[in-house]
Amino acid sequence: MLELPPLSLYVHIPWCVRKCPYCDFNSHEAKTTVPENDYVTALCDDFDHEMDRSEARSLQSIFIGGGTPSLFSAAAYERLLNHIQKRSPLATDIEITLEANPGTAEAIKFRGFRATGINRLSLGIQSFSDLQLQKLGRIHDGNQARMSIEIARQSGFENINLDLMHGLPDQETEAAIEDLDIALGYQPEHLSWYQLTIEPNTVFYRRPPPLPREEILNEIQDAGERLLQDSSLRRYEVSAYALAGRQSAHNLNYWQFGDYLGIGAGAHGKHTQLKRAAVVRTRKLKQPDHYLRSELNRDAEICDISMKERPLEFLLNALRLKQGFTTAVFESRTGLPFSTIGKQVEYLISSQLLQREADRISTTDKGFRFLNSVLEEFL
Repeated sequence: MLELPPLSLYVHIPWCVRKCPYCDFNSHEAKTTVPENDYVTALCDDFDHEMDRSEARSLQSIFIGGGTPSLFSAAAYERLLNHIQKRSPLATDIEITLEANPGTAEAIKFRGFRATGINRLSLGIQSFSDLQLQKLGRIHDGNQARMSIEIARQSGFENINLDLMHGLPDQETEAAIEDLDIALGYQPEHLSWYQLTIEPNTVFYRRPPPLPREEILNEIQDAGERLLQDSSLRRYEVSAYALAGRQSAHNLNYWQFGDYLGIGAGAHGKHTQLKRAAVVRTRKLKQPDHYLRSELNRDAEICDISMKERPLEFLLNALRLKQGFTTAVFESRTGLPFSTIGKQVEYLISSQLLQREADRISTTDKGFRFLNSVLEEFL
């Protein structure tokens, strides 16, 4: 039977100083000064409209992503968060994350961000190599990356995520592991370590860079996993590692097929409607100027996730987690009996790609490595 899951909030800031050639997110270069005040006003109004979808639930987490959210001032986030707190109950231990660029201009704002109640910082390091950062089109260098971590600590952040990529243009195994070793040396609470992929509608897709050979990519993955196993971080998702108790609450809610409101240009949301026994996807107007002008309705799309689509939608998220999912969670989040996917699960267990412990289903080590093959069984 369908039940109301936990609720989170995603806030999208669509501007950045320069769009990276690998980025396929809804981000736009700030040619002039960003309309910070007008945009926060629009976000507040958007949130008020989203409250009808909250079903009076407390927000368990807030994630401010982009774009480059650290382009905005601390005062802008203080205004936004105060508005949200007045309109919605917040969990007592709410996690509030801000994505930040390691550049000097943003780092000097960190103390102000922390004072607003933002308690988790996600730094887009990507690499500590000046040469690789140039190839990736980043506007910071390796020294600024290091300094940003130190400034974040000095600013009072006790929960920091470092975003780090591997499989970069012409990257050898030694260089990729050196990046990872430097990151671990800063003892972050959370690490997102993932391979560069070439996505459609990006500069790299039109002009692909020389990526490492497959055997080098496998070497990097194996060597990196060995290094991480010797660290205090533990893998809990395909590309996420964390200290005990420091897993990203916001991303965990995504991966467990929880509900989340989305505000901001191009923001996506997903919410459950018990009265209709429906699971609904939403998307906001993508272009910032359209979003700012459309005061009456900023929704670009509202659509139900059909009964047929729900199992795969759930599994695309839940099987990313090392812990997998319970049959009870599958049934409460999709509104479908576990028997809907029972035959495929049994086949994958017999193939040693999935495993069952009591009522919990998760991938084996082999299944985790070949997750796409696992998911294909549910198409």
